[in-house]
Amino acid sequence: MSVLGHPGEKALSPALWLAGVAGFVAAWFLLYGELAPFAEWAVGHLPLTKGSHAREAVTFFLYDTPKVLMLLTLVVFGMGVIRSFFSPERTRALLAGKAEGAGNVAAAVLGIFTPFCSCSAVPLFVGFVSAGVPLGVTFSFLIAAPMINEVALGLLFALLGWKVALTYLGFGLSVAILSGWVIGHLKLEGWLEDWVRNVRAGSADFEPERLTIIDRIRAGIEAVKEIVGKVWLWIIAGIAAGAFIHGYVPADLLASIMGKDAWWSVPAAVILGVPMYSNAAGIIPVVEALLGKGAALGTVLAFMMSVIALSLPEMIILRKVLSVKLIAVFVGIVALGILAVGFLFNLLFT
Repeated sequence: MSVLGHPGEKALSPALWLAGVAGFVAAWFLLYGELAPFAEWAVGHLPLTKGSHAREAVTFFLYDTPKVLMLLTLVVFGMGVIRSFFSPERTRALLAGKAEGAGNVAAAVLGIFTPFCSCSAVPLFVGFVSAGVPLGVTFSFLIAAPMINEVALGLLFALLGWKVALTYLGFGLSVAILSGWVIGHLKLEGWLEDWVRNVRAGSADFEPERLTIIDRIRAGIEAVKEIVGKVWLWIIAGIAAGAFIHGYVPADLLASIMGKDAWWSVPAAVILGVPMYSNAAGIIPVVEALLGKGAALGTVLAFMMSVIALSLPEMIILRKVLSVKLIAVFVGIVALGILAVGFLFNLLFT
């Protein structure tokens, strides 16, 4: 993706670009502060009885839809600027030759900032292997990138507070680091597909891009176009599901199914989440609604982590480079880590 301007494009000074960004942020905060009054005003003009399930569901939908989309836009823009410092080539170069242990930590941290999606899983995986990145280190990156991405952290912080976001970050990194470390020590390189093992190690050298502040702002804008443009339908679907839960699902029923007292709720949430496909932006409105109804935090986050870290479509794509046995080991180890996170969250947060 190029972030440079078109040849015939009239150049604007960096000061004007920065002023435009400042104006956008100011307008964002002004609009964000009016979302709740707007939702109440809009629902007041609909033929819905006060206190009814339908009114509660519609109010949730009308408030959360612009809220989540606005939060997503701001987070993606900011992280798009940061991501301009972490291209896939730079990431590969930083991880090449890293030993396990320190390499797992570095890979998991870099996974937060580096572009990753299911469609890029295969080329990234092959690129890392060809650059000499150990298998366990590669898996730490592949686990962290979707599970602890900037969208998940940004929305968790905005919707559930910094304590939840920070704890999720810590536990998510632990799952990525430890899972990659375990896979690395199992010495499963022989379970890669033959063509991947035969890829000759390539050079990790690269020419670093020298981007201006304007290029980096453009990178943020392109990230908004690309990511928000792809996920907005998933977001609306997730908010609609959350609105239904908020308006119609009895709190006592949900608490009994996903509460702390039901020991089986965490493994059930993981099993339910694995075959599903969504992304952090689409699943977090559901998380918000479930928590509002009294579901246990650990159970809900275990469900969220399994959806975005162990999605079935990603496993299908990774089958191109991994044997079925290696995929099974990968899913099993990560699922155990997610189970541990779910139970620990339920112990730490009342």
